[in-house]
Amino acid sequence: MDNAEQRSGEQRTPELRTLQQKVEYMVEKTFPGQKISGRVFADLVKQRGGSLSHSYFSNILAGKVTHPSEDILKALGLGFGVDWRFFKDESEVVDDVVAGLQFLAKRRTGEISGVAARGNDEDGIPAELLEFALSLLEESKSEGKGARESQDKGSGQRAPDR
Repeated sequence: MDNAEQRSGEQRTPELRTLQQKVEYMVEKTFPGQKISGRVFADLVKQRGGSLSHSYFSNILAGKVTHPSEDILKALGLGFGVDWRFFKDESEVVDDVVAGLQFLAKRRTGEISGVAARGNDEDGIPAELLEFALSLLEESKSEGKGARESQDKGSGQRAPDR
């Protein structure tokens, strides 16, 4: 990230080309701050109606598996709660999943308090719309911060921490 991105809070889409990169990213975003073992993940997949061995999952994380079957990709999708096509080579849904996860992270931290989507289809909100909504929220957050600071200078009071 460059300094401008750090100041604005923008997140660049990570490079997610290999299966290992995609799974590592999903572990980080789905289970923030947690160490997830192959056994725990395999149990989660099983609870959700899929099948994946803990050793196979560990081999994916180690980069030993690069071209799994479609059934394995579907099991990964079940375990992470995302479209299984995210894990395919040349996936068209990577940007959608990343934008959705960035949105959820902002929701979890309180940067977004609520959103209502109307008129979306069975595929959900397009990645472009999510990215646009996130950019609007960043702009309004920056504008709100600037307005509070100038108001506080005039009154001599300190802005409450958020």
